[in-house]
Amino acid sequence: MKTTSDRKTRRSLLRLGMGGAAAAGVAQAQSGKTWSPKKQIIGLEPGEVRRGALLSGTVRSGNLLFLSGTGGWYPQRRKEPGDAKVQIRSVLDRMKEKLEAAGSSLDNVLQVTICLADMKNNYEPMNEAYKEYFPTNPPARSCFPGGTFRREGSLLQVDAVAYVD
Repeated sequence: MKTTSDRKTRRSLLRLGMGGAAAAGVAQAQSGKTWSPKKQIIGLEPGEVRRGALLSGTVRSGNLLFLSGTGGWYPQRRKEPGDAKVQIRSVLDRMKEKLEAAGSSLDNVLQVTICLADMKNNYEPMNEAYKEYFPTNPPARSCFPGGTFRREGSLLQVDAVAYVD
């Protein structure tokens, strides 16, 4: 039986930004079941270590996928940076590839976070292209200003959470 204390703990976790995964962990712990998240780095063989990497591009834990932030422009992928429409399409195409490699798809995206260098000039164009990828039942989304990015010409960065069937 859930107590007032249990509900307060979950609410506190959610307020602290620990999100649904932490709340789910609390719920499982309260159910008496043992919960031990497992982390699998997608794109690496078991036991393989990527030297020098400060992050993992895609991480799977249970049936959830966590996709690290992908910038809007990488010179090795496209000669010119392009506008916000070009960059969001590039990011979402790359996201689609990562999801498919992990056994998922854009239809399974639960949440997207977009950071824009210039909200005033890039929000509407970005939104127009974004709608092409999520025409119905779009995922939850946050979009906020991020100032300048490390790579000159990059107008946005996107990360996401999805699930695997």
